[in-house]
Amino acid sequence: MPNFNRLLLTGAAGDIGKHLRKTLASQTTHLRLTDRMPMGDAAPHEEIFETDLGVLEPVLKMTRDVDAIVHFGGASRERVWEDILNSTIQGSYNIYEAARKNGVKRVVFASSIHAVGYTPVEDVPDTRAPHRPDTLYGLSKCFVEDLARLYFDKYGIETVALRICSCFSHPVERRQLWSWLSYDDCTRLVISALSAPRVGFSVIYGTSGNSERGVSNVHATHIGYAPQDSADPYRDAVETSTERPNPHEDKVKYVGGWFTELGHPDDDA
Repeated sequence: MPNFNRLLLTGAAGDIGKHLRKTLASQTTHLRLTDRMPMGDAAPHEEIFETDLGVLEPVLKMTRDVDAIVHFGGASRERVWEDILNSTIQGSYNIYEAARKNGVKRVVFASSIHAVGYTPVEDVPDTRAPHRPDTLYGLSKCFVEDLARLYFDKYGIETVALRICSCFSHPVERRQLWSWLSYDDCTRLVISALSAPRVGFSVIYGTSGNSERGVSNVHATHIGYAPQDSADPYRDAVETSTERPNPHEDKVKYVGGWFTELGHPDDDA
């Protein structure tokens, strides 16, 4: 029997969103999907809203009668400031304000390792590490984490901020030997965040059960996330196909990887 009557998934047309669209179906009687990109036809259990999260009125409509929100919408990588501002910052404000007005009590938010991207790898940041964004993209994730904390402290809306590290079908570079999150473990992470009895405002890093650990979830055990995949079987292939990294390069020094070497995106606009 599904655990929820209706879930809202934002960013349903994205790479991870497409996977969650399939795997969250077993958790809810009705799965409401939204993105500003086409999502195809709705299955019998689905409801589709093709709209921009940066506009409040449709967000108010799509958040009515939902038990929880899985918020994966917004800029998926570094973009010009106007895109970041509208899609992630304004869009996430609209999600939380609509949740407040419509009585939604839990949000699972796709944050990012890039909220702490300038943390040295040897520090192995835990979920209480201070924000050290490496890009405007990372900065926007910091904003939404702080927004979520405000809406918990002031309005009681619980949030689990998933600091996703590297969610792909398989690891392809050496950094991903610690940062990789499989699509199936991403689903397990989201379901754990939805199902935990109490989360308050919590942060948890999204990685699979890799033996090489670049981040720590020691303070997030209450969420009950138990990864079942690992980058370890890919190690030989990755190390054989890639060069040994220079430890003095920023992309190696910091947990944000090559994002730390990106310039200002508006310079190329």
